[in-house]
Amino acid sequence: MRWKVNNETRQRLLADRADKATSFLQRFKGLMGRRSLEVGQGLHIVPCNSIHTFFMRIPIDVLFLDAQGRIVKQMPALPPWRATSVYFQSRSVLELPAGVLAASGTQEGDVLSFEPVP
Repeated sequence: MRWKVNNETRQRLLADRADKATSFLQRFKGLMGRRSLEVGQGLHIVPCNSIHTFFMRIPIDVLFLDAQGRIVKQMPALPPWRATSVYFQSRSVLELPAGVLAASGTQEGDVLSFEPVP
């Protein structure tokens, strides 16, 4: 199933085709090996409180979210071959194409919503 992700605080669409990774294999693979991530796409990893970009080819915008969908940490344009710290408040991570955070004005503390796309 795909999801539409809105920044409710800023009234901005962040993704209209975000996939959800919930199984161990889906969460482990993430975006590894992808040659691109188009505007409108994303990956919501649940549960998750740290990520790596090993074996990735593209930078990504990263949002760490608490249980209410509030952004507890953001990392714009995280390059390949990096690992993040563990953010204990985080319950999930949203990975987006690099540049989406800047274009949408998204900030830490903003609240996101997720709607299923038929």
